[in-house]
Amino acid sequence: MSKLHDKIAIVTGGSRSIGAAIAKRLAADGATVAITYHASPDKAQQVVAAIEAAGGRALAIQADAGNPERVRQAVAAVAARFGRVDILVNNAGISVLGDPREIAFDDFQRILAVNVTGVFVATQEALKHMGQGGRIVHIGSSMVQYAGFGTASAYTLSKGAVTGFTRGLVRDLGPRGITVNTVQPGPTDSDMNPADGPVADFVKPGIAVGRYGRGEDVAAAVAYLASAEAAFVTGAELLVDGGFTA
Repeated sequence: MSKLHDKIAIVTGGSRSIGAAIAKRLAADGATVAITYHASPDKAQQVVAAIEAAGGRALAIQADAGNPERVRQAVAAVAARFGRVDILVNNAGISVLGDPREIAFDDFQRILAVNVTGVFVATQEALKHMGQGGRIVHIGSSMVQYAGFGTASAYTLSKGAVTGFTRGLVRDLGPRGITVNTVQPGPTDSDMNPADGPVADFVKPGIAVGRYGRGEDVAAAVAYLASAEAAFVTGAELLVDGGFTA
């Protein structure tokens, strides 16, 4: 029997890149997977189609992670359709790079809305429908351990907040058998940080294994933390960075 057989999972921002890889991996491990997306309906449906073609069950729901009411509605819709939420992966995130003296305040507020408020709201709503032994996995960033280049201070601030949220939740949810962990990806080939993007030339030499990560690398870590095998792992920060922070 698959490791996540009969589990109901939500992956926010699951239409592209790391989120899509996570959704497909959880589905391959047996979970029914609902993904949220903001502005990529075609890509979201491609993820759903790929999961269904492999014999899994999936659902895509439009929900801007920076809109609290839409996030609440999306999580509630999943619980109404499938009866509960067993796994929540808070993956949706954005980045705006720039000199901290020059980043527009509206851009900063948007980063916080998606990367911090969206994570809190999705978690709060999911907990209303999550029973004993649930799993919450936040996607953070290795930059909270080592900021390998400048211009990312606003992004790093938001991901540091996610790490702190994980630690606090551990104490709140431990008595319910719900684990909460953060996966900290390093440089990973994605829409946000392509392997041939503007920072790749000076980031890649610092990656010990000599390549950018793949979405599947991050997905494998999430799948472990979502499984019964990780029942005694909570409050962890799992670096998936090819040695970038070593």
